[in-house]
Amino acid sequence: MPHAVSRLRTARLARASKPFLARGGPRNVRCAGCRLVPSHCMCALRPVTPAVNAGVCLVMADIEALKPSNTGWLIADVVADTYAFGWARTEVEPGLLALLADPQWQPYLVFPGEFVAAERVVTELPASIASADGSNKHKAKRPLFVLLDATWPEARKMFRKSPYLNHLPVLSLQSEQLSRYKLRRSQRDEHFCTSEVAALCFALAGEAQVAETLEAYLDVFTNHYLKAKQQQPLDLEDAAHQRLRGLRL
Repeated sequence: MPHAVSRLRTARLARASKPFLARGGPRNVRCAGCRLVPSHCMCALRPVTPAVNAGVCLVMADIEALKPSNTGWLIADVVADTYAFGWARTEVEPGLLALLADPQWQPYLVFPGEFVAAERVVTELPASIASADGSNKHKAKRPLFVLLDATWPEARKMFRKSPYLNHLPVLSLQSEQLSRYKLRRSQRDEHFCTSEVAALCFALAGEAQVAETLEAYLDVFTNHYLKAKQQQPLDLEDAAHQRLRGLRL
């Protein structure tokens, strides 16, 4: 069954008035499962991960789901409880509002704390939420990480113009790690791609295996994408592929 980002992509394509052409990428037919050209398909490498406590809500800029380089797709590949909604300035999808109000979830809007009032900012999760072993006597709400999936300028606009997100606590990540994403480089190395942000969130939530899998899967995806773009063969025995295989065992 197609995941949430795949379904959003299909819906967005149905509304498009002309074909979407990825900038600088191959014009060949792409695999529907991984968005890569068939010679560099990575569907067989898709990880199988155990059920996790946390979930992800992607609020995606208009054409983000159409971009082959989008990494929100990778999150949906790995995390079963991934939801995806398109963003528009003048309206909000009812399904998004319903998800944010669902009592099983505690939503956290993931965004740099420097842009919001200090009282909204959190830098860690409560210990009961961070525990995934079910040992807590009182069941806590599950963390739902709300990610604005867009370029940095778009994400800032989305943050300012989405009043329905104003009541959410803002999770401000404090990682010193530099971004390894090589497909759509930000001018600032400390700006992470969406999949990297999700990995940091899951690590904070005590979901180490999911965090490591997202990191390894992103490295393999970047490898396949760039090799396809450069029309170079794959090395399925390189360090990135071996690391992902080790996590899939």
